Amino acid sequence: MNITINGEHYDDLPEGMSVAGLLVHLKLPPQKIAIERNREIVSKSTFEETILADGDRLEIIHFIGGG
Repeated sequence: MNITINGEHYDDLPEGMSVAGLLVHLKLPPQKIAIERNREIVSKSTFEETILADGDRLEIIHFIGGG
């Protein structure tokens, strides 16, 4: 499956991967992540059930605390 994440192309991802599976694959913690898929925000409550499709464009934002 071919998808674009933050402007980078990934062509080695398995078909039927969920957003949650992608986060595991990329070793990103889902608690501090916001994801936009094809210009629509993906709710954290749907990460498990949102299946990625060939050609999807994702923007992943990782929040970092500080002060």
